[in-house]
Amino acid sequence: MVAPAELSEEEAEAWRELRAKSGAPANPFMEPEFTRAVGRVRPRSRIAVVRDGDEPAGFFPYETGPLGQGRAIGRGVSDCQGAVLRPGLRLAAGELLRACSLSAWEFDNLEAGQDLFVPAAAEEFESPVIDVGQGYGAYEAVLRAQSPKFLRTTTAKERKLGRETGGTRFVFDERDPLALRTLMGWKSAQYRRTGRRDRFAKEWISELVRQLAVTRAPRCSGVLSVLYAADRPVAAHFGLRSRTVLSCWFPAYDPEFAKFSPGLILHLRMAEAAAAEGIGLLDLGRGAAEYKDALKTGALRVYEGSSVRPGPRAALSWLGREPARRAHSFVRNRPRLAGYAQRTLNQVGRLRDR
Repeated sequence: MVAPAELSEEEAEAWRELRAKSGAPANPFMEPEFTRAVGRVRPRSRIAVVRDGDEPAGFFPYETGPLGQGRAIGRGVSDCQGAVLRPGLRLAAGELLRACSLSAWEFDNLEAGQDLFVPAAAEEFESPVIDVGQGYGAYEAVLRAQSPKFLRTTTAKERKLGRETGGTRFVFDERDPLALRTLMGWKSAQYRRTGRRDRFAKEWISELVRQLAVTRAPRCSGVLSVLYAADRPVAAHFGLRSRTVLSCWFPAYDPEFAKFSPGLILHLRMAEAAAAEGIGLLDLGRGAAEYKDALKTGALRVYEGSSVRPGPRAALSWLGREPARRAHSFVRNRPRLAGYAQRTLNQVGRLRDR
């Protein structure tokens, strides 16, 4: 067991090689750079290094909590979770948790193919994706077939935004720190406006994003994309990319320009620029949203749940987690209740901003 800062470069390279051989999409959240970044802001981060003789055969990043309760590294903001193991490695989940002194390990975005932990999943979700592997033109053709009104309306709004503001421009990889601060401000306001917990009010999340914004590695780089009207930013997104995958993370826009749907315009331009960069997949992340339904070409599977070792500490962990999860699931799977809940959150947001 090592802290992320103690992971040697030799071990990190073995991690990258194992991940490349896994056959899973090259999601940057599963790379050592992300775990190292979380380790700098979350002191209870650890990595279990699994060895077969002298050779590294697997890596399991996690965070420790009270009563031996563990959680996925960066849980709450990480959009892809799991262990990185050599194919065919004979290892049981309980054996791994016992070696880590964990009574349980919680996850909320476990990737498909994590055979060690998927049997412990309580729920399965879609993570919508945009496939631009055949180029942006091919993606536009898909949109014309499945969402013709959406594409026509969005591109018309883009032209209108340009006419009324003196022109638009898009920067796929913006390096200006001010643009990142603007995005974080918009996102915080959106969280408050919709009655949700402001993630950026937590310093560790804000600092994690700032650190990843300057991370430049082939398999995990921060990418800030900005849509400008003249010289004014009107929509922005911060995410992580590998050579072939862009994990969409924090999108937001200036509400003053809401009538132009700048967030949708931004996503189309991101898809176009990503395809030009050789990226084949944009992962929009778990969670239902109308804009995701309009943009997506397919979906990956992710899982939520907890892998546990039998015992009193695991029972306490279950009592602290499972009732709330089941209540959320009950509401989420009933559209009428979910609508009531969203309207309540919006009302809370309006009261909060008064």
